[in-house]
Amino acid sequence: MKGKTLSQIHPYAAGIDIGTERNYVSVDGETIKIFSSFTEGNIALVKYLQENKVKTVAMESTGVLWIPLYDLIEESGIEVYLVNSHYIKNIPSQKSDIKDARWLQKTHSFGLLKKSIIPEDDIREMRTYIRMRDNNIDACSQQIQRMQKAFELMNLKLHNVISEIAGKSGIRIIEAILSGERNPDKLVGLCEKSILKTKTDKVKASLVGNYQKEYLFMLRQSYELYKIFQEKILECDKELEMLLKRMNKNIPEPPSTPDKPARHNQPAIEDLHNNLVKITDGKNAAILPGLTDKSLLKLIAEVGRDLSIWETEKDFVSWLGLAPRTAQSGKRKWRLKSRITTHAGQIFRESAMSIANSKHLALKGFYHRIKSKHGAKVAIKATARKLAVLFYRFMTKGLDYVEKGLNAYNEQYKKTTLRILNKKAKNLGYILLPVEEIA
Repeated sequence: MKGKTLSQIHPYAAGIDIGTERNYVSVDGETIKIFSSFTEGNIALVKYLQENKVKTVAMESTGVLWIPLYDLIEESGIEVYLVNSHYIKNIPSQKSDIKDARWLQKTHSFGLLKKSIIPEDDIREMRTYIRMRDNNIDACSQQIQRMQKAFELMNLKLHNVISEIAGKSGIRIIEAILSGERNPDKLVGLCEKSILKTKTDKVKASLVGNYQKEYLFMLRQSYELYKIFQEKILECDKELEMLLKRMNKNIPEPPSTPDKPARHNQPAIEDLHNNLVKITDGKNAAILPGLTDKSLLKLIAEVGRDLSIWETEKDFVSWLGLAPRTAQSGKRKWRLKSRITTHAGQIFRESAMSIANSKHLALKGFYHRIKSKHGAKVAIKATARKLAVLFYRFMTKGLDYVEKGLNAYNEQYKKTTLRILNKKAKNLGYILLPVEEIA
């Protein structure tokens, strides 16, 4: 009995292998057409697809090389499948650019490829500004470290006494030192009143050092670069502010809700909280534990506004790289070490770290229970996954559903704690009694 052959789902499909210098295209799974990666070559490639009546194209998500061609093909009205290279890596025989293009065309024509999630243009623009802003923040952190190194070389221990040398007091002192001031009594007077109340003597002692020329030069260079990157962060904030206003232009004002600013690097965007609530159709996701207006802005830039593109919460956390990965052979199952890292997943991880020291008893208790068994790294990922599930439920089903889930979790947490305490008391020969009965 002969086996059934696969039927073509996309008969007018093409496969494109993208390279830094050349792009390889196959419209039939056999022939290959080569185009340069310059804009002129990309335009010719799109024209070639139209001449061959191609309706859908599959291409690998190779770094950022795919973006210019993706935009051109999308503008022409041809459907684009951006495919994770992990799903097409097992190409028969020796791997090459030509065989990649043929294999992409064949697998796509039979409907064997899954499309990557590409957000709308406004969200992609927001993502660019957010990631550039984060890069500038990282650059600022490097310059702060270099300023601390210059202080160490001069034996100025200011960063050991105050919490941040890039704070108001620290910046004023650095500017005074670079202007030629060396008197500790005058330098300490530049500190905030809260520091002077308890640390005046320590700050004064920390500002006695060896002001050598080369170390002052290092301090000046680092400080000037720090200021430049601070200006660039503000420029990113300005672009984000204009983008949010444009996206919210015709959206009515939502009910007023309290804002939730971040402790560090809060974007300098006018009415940020209200703009975020408007952009998410009146949903204030910042009420969730661990999330702030800043982290919510970053999340929207990564996952978009419509989370229904993920059918279930399991699909969502799997895409984030926060779900445990398992493998099975026969009856044997084992857990795989996850190597998937995403920007959105990292945001949830950072939020989970803040939950560990928060007052939210349910998730805080969950974190510490996992930490006691498997360590901090696993606990952060598990808490990040739970927070991601809450975020998905909030954005797709509303606050009532989330609160119901949290209340149920709190009740279960209390029952589990009580059961453990009763067990420990019984082992020690005691009995737990409610406070009311003792009274």
